[in-house]
Amino acid sequence: LPFHHSTLYLPPCLFTQLDLLKPPSDHKVTCLSLLCFAKVSMSRFETTSYVNYEKLQSNIDIVRKRLNRPLTLSEKIVYGHLDDPHNQDIDRGRTYLRLRPDRVAMQDATAQMAMLQFISSGLPRVAVPSTIHCDHLIEAATGGPEDLAKAKDVNLEVYNFLASAGAKYGVGFWKPGSGIIHQIILENYAYPGVLLIGTDSHTPNGGGLGSICIGVGGADAVDVMAGIPWELKCPNVIGVKLTGSLSGWTSPKDVILKVAGILTVKGGTGAIVEYHGPGVDSISCTGMATICNMGAEIGATTSVFPYNHRMKTYLEKTGRGDIAALSDEFSHLLVPDEGCVYDQVIELNLDELKPHINGPFTPDLCHPVSEIGAVAKKNDWPLEVKVGLIGSCTNSSYEDMGRAASLAKQALDKGLKCKAQFTVTPGSEQIRATIERDGYNIHAVSMHDLCAFVLRCRRDVKKGEKNTIVTSFNRNFTARNDANPATHAFVTSPEIVVAMAIAGTLDFDPETDYLTSASGEKFMLEPPCGDELPARDFDPGQDTYQQPPPDGSSLKVDVNPQSNRLQLLEPFDRWNGGDLEDLQVLIKVKGKCTTDHISAAGPWLKFRGHLDNISNNMLIGAVNIDNDGINSIKNQLTGELGGVPDVARHYKANGLSWVVVGDDNYGEGSSREHAALEPRHLGGLAIIVKSFARIHGTHTTSCNREGLRVRCIVLKRPLTMDLHRCKHRDGSTDSLELNHTFNETQIEWFQAGSALNRMKAMQ
Repeated sequence: LPFHHSTLYLPPCLFTQLDLLKPPSDHKVTCLSLLCFAKVSMSRFETTSYVNYEKLQSNIDIVRKRLNRPLTLSEKIVYGHLDDPHNQDIDRGRTYLRLRPDRVAMQDATAQMAMLQFISSGLPRVAVPSTIHCDHLIEAATGGPEDLAKAKDVNLEVYNFLASAGAKYGVGFWKPGSGIIHQIILENYAYPGVLLIGTDSHTPNGGGLGSICIGVGGADAVDVMAGIPWELKCPNVIGVKLTGSLSGWTSPKDVILKVAGILTVKGGTGAIVEYHGPGVDSISCTGMATICNMGAEIGATTSVFPYNHRMKTYLEKTGRGDIAALSDEFSHLLVPDEGCVYDQVIELNLDELKPHINGPFTPDLCHPVSEIGAVAKKNDWPLEVKVGLIGSCTNSSYEDMGRAASLAKQALDKGLKCKAQFTVTPGSEQIRATIERDGYNIHAVSMHDLCAFVLRCRRDVKKGEKNTIVTSFNRNFTARNDANPATHAFVTSPEIVVAMAIAGTLDFDPETDYLTSASGEKFMLEPPCGDELPARDFDPGQDTYQQPPPDGSSLKVDVNPQSNRLQLLEPFDRWNGGDLEDLQVLIKVKGKCTTDHISAAGPWLKFRGHLDNISNNMLIGAVNIDNDGINSIKNQLTGELGGVPDVARHYKANGLSWVVVGDDNYGEGSSREHAALEPRHLGGLAIIVKSFARIHGTHTTSCNREGLRVRCIVLKRPLTMDLHRCKHRDGSTDSLELNHTFNETQIEWFQAGSALNRMKAMQ
């Protein structure tokens, strides 16, 4: 069977050929039934996924008849996965949908807490195909092989936990060195029409292959792995109509950079961004994935492209020709209906789109490359480019590597070295092996000769020193790349990163500006070129996948009680049925507060499986509105200043519950449920803000405006907060109303103390 590792796709027509009326409900088929088809010689065989377009078709037909209108592509896929298509209340932007995702994917940093929660549920095995991907815990320091070896040593306890938990509970395990989770998903698990959730905010990468892939927190993943319908607020749909064609220096990355500038970091909240129009066909499958990947930076639920010949070719090149054939057969399900209506429409003419660069400090500050130099001078941003980085989950495909290499070779042929320090990272072991096989290793060495460098270990600037870096990444929040808050990070395409790294300056426009060769000759870089896909199939490289055994019930998952990296979870207390009274405001956060501010990554990644230890980073990056200090708040019990986690622990030890007050789009960024678990663990009872970013809002007490008093939380009814310390001259106090977004199920979670508590109570 031409499918990678444990993934076997059983098309519905197979069951017809085998005289089976329906795909088996437990996803298992006996060898006897398969012998006539696959000639396999196993006694039993468990499928991890199958393409069931007939079920998708059935659900879509039911919903279309009920709604009596054309459907967008995203509506087809989402509504096609409804748990109860006959009775589900469907109203975009208002109702909550109960969905049945096809599979779950988790990266190693978030998988720790997800698997700890699943273990706490008491269930024997996951109900849907699920995988763990080891990528986030590998820290760049010296070079690929050295860093991988160090990661395996430093993270041995965590990797063993994830591997053994995966084996026991039926979860596939991609070992460290496999590559970036989103590239692995694109190569193996995404396909047109699938509904996949992943515990990483850039899971939407799979939309480049016509999938609805949504980033969630570990608690949502546990729901799905437990076989519980997953709830999602019915998304609005933003249509982006593309006309014209990409050419020259303009790349797929420029599409999303431009869209981010239009919609801003919160403009996509609560919506799926659906690309359509004749311009789509000029974009490669991995280019579409790049666009969907960075859609997370506009707050979108996910992004998606319609099925086309580019996706078909990619499926065939990654060993999934049978799925490509099925996608052709059911292609009417994988494109929007004619006449469908979007909630908002953005039009982009790709013939007119120019290269863009976004930043600094936020991914929606959009500039044409031709104008960034003047803008930088006006704002006193450093022009010298210190470092250029290519890779990350956004731009690390075969095509990206080829186009970047073509520019590096031009410079080397002219005797030039890179003026900026420079790093390149392929997206997966498969990409690495394939570019090496196809001779890209020469170009990769050329890139290394240009001056390879690892950013995390910078010695070229001191902390606090202003400097500029350019990356092909997706995020550029303050201090995200190198822990230096004075680093001005810009995101752009790999092609522009290479050009600016060669020139060494932010005001270099490769479409108009010249470079000077080692011999003194002035020349312009030719527009980048590179193959979309290898001429031959991809080389999978080393086998880095661990398939779970058919029965892991006898296996054990050991967590050392003395470990400082892993800690079994204790259930949160149930709601006692009364008001939440005498709450102290721990901190009122000033301005932007991302998950990086709430629960920083970097050195804290190692504690992702230990809730108490990682809680020591709670809100240490947030700015206190009272004193403009970072990690400096007044302890109202002692009158002394202290760090946010320290004061929170002191309040908890003294029986004083507290709340956090914040601003708009609170919690944008990564899908870190730790950013919600940590406040709860340290005695927090609510987060009170103007608005939440989508993923973080599902993790927290979703209240907005200013303040809180909870009594009987009721569906669609505001809560009330009394401000006891704000008395007027007549002795009266203020009361404020708070909106919440809890539905009936979420109210049950609140009453039970957590979603996990409710899940256990229902067993």
